[in-house]
Amino acid sequence: MAQELVLASGSPHRRLLLENAGLKPVIDRSTLDERALEAPLVDSGADPEDVATILAEAKATDVSARHPGAIVIGADQTLSLGDEIFHKPADMEAARLTLLRLSGQTHRLNSAVVLVEDGVVLWRHVGVASITFRALDPGFVGRYLAQAGAAVLTSVGAYQVEGPGIQLMERIEGDYFTVIGLPLLPLLKELRVRGAIDG
Repeated sequence: MAQELVLASGSPHRRLLLENAGLKPVIDRSTLDERALEAPLVDSGADPEDVATILAEAKATDVSARHPGAIVIGADQTLSLGDEIFHKPADMEAARLTLLRLSGQTHRLNSAVVLVEDGVVLWRHVGVASITFRALDPGFVGRYLAQAGAAVLTSVGAYQVEGPGIQLMERIEGDYFTVIGLPLLPLLKELRVRGAIDG
C-alpha cells in the first residue's frame, strides 16, 4: 500500500503539478521563517543551490513531525544572478527593480526537492534551469506589471513562464518543471523506487 504523501508547501503551482501527475498529497505548509533561516547561509557563503536544498529540507523536516510514517515532500527555489540571490518581491516597485536588474541577463533557477520520513532525510535533488531575459524597455516592464498584476509577487523573479512572463524571455535552458519550482520527473522516479506511488 502506498504511503501518505505530504507536500510541505503552500505553493499552488507545486500542488497543481503533483495533482496533474495523479498524486493527491496532503497539503501542510511549513511555518518556518525562511528568510531567518537563509540569512546565516548566505552570510557563510553557501551557494544558491545549497540554500535551496537546506530550506527545502528544513521545511520538510518541520512538517514531518506532524505526519508520522508519511513521506513529506519539501521544496524550495532560489533565483540567482551570479552569487546574488533574489526573493519574491515585496511590492510592485520591488518587482519592477528585479525585472530591470534581470534585463538582458541570464539567471539561474535552482529548484530543490527533498523527501523526509519521520524526520530523516531520504533523498535530495536540485534541478537547475537557466533563463535569459531579453533587453527590457522600462515602459514595457511597467505595462507587463500592470497586465500580470499581483501574481508577480508570488514568484521569485516577478514572473511566471506559464503566463505573460514568457514575453520577458529570450531563451530557456532546462526542464519546464524545474522552472515552475518542482523537478517533477526525478521526484516521481524516486517515489516509484520507494514504492510510495504506483509504478
